[in-house]
Amino acid sequence: MSAGFRVFLKRNLPPKELVEHFRSIPAANIADCMGRQNAMFPEIRLMTKPGGGNMVGVALTVKTRCGDNLMIHQALDMAGEGDILVIANEQGRERSLLGEIMYRQGERKKLAGIVLDAPIRDSLEIYSGALPLYATGSTPGGPYKEGPGEVNVPISCGGVSVSPGDIIVGDADGVIVIPRLDGEKILELALAFQKNDQRKLQSAIDGTADRSWVLTQLHEKKCEIVDGLYGQ
Repeated sequence: MSAGFRVFLKRNLPPKELVEHFRSIPAANIADCMGRQNAMFPEIRLMTKPGGGNMVGVALTVKTRCGDNLMIHQALDMAGEGDILVIANEQGRERSLLGEIMYRQGERKKLAGIVLDAPIRDSLEIYSGALPLYATGSTPGGPYKEGPGEVNVPISCGGVSVSPGDIIVGDADGVIVIPRLDGEKILELALAFQKNDQRKLQSAIDGTADRSWVLTQLHEKKCEIVDGLYGQ
């Protein structure tokens, strides 16, 4: 087997019901339950019109050579309903890796989403599509189709490690990665966190929030509070 140019056809997948439970939980709440980690760089942003719920699915990972999309085409042929293509591109920014034709193929196959650590093109046409897509921006410059690359191997996308079968969640804030083996525990924590967060939001709206913790923490950290003007 040639490392660097290979395709793995199989993944370990989480239960579909588990994945679906993340659809109504804000990505920020989920990330807070993972030590405020596993969020992709903000450079990877939503390029399609925001919909009514989260992008939720399982990772089908792609590792490409900078500016080349041959292995993305292979992954697109392999992918099915509920999959999210997560694509590493050696952080290349000079060439788009996907345009409207590939995007429409993803729509037809009922993918759950596409996440690229790279630009796209045909951005205006893609914006109105039904398939959530996250990318770093757009450029008219197109890709090569030569390889090498790999499918269904561990990758780094947007500064986060992603393994095949991990749970991917995206909303208007961005994309987070839930390790497959941690899914059930993270869901339990996120549901409890969301309930408490909704309570805090309501208290902020109606003016009943207890803000005393701010001064308490400043005092504990020995912050100097000066009853006077700076420089006098």
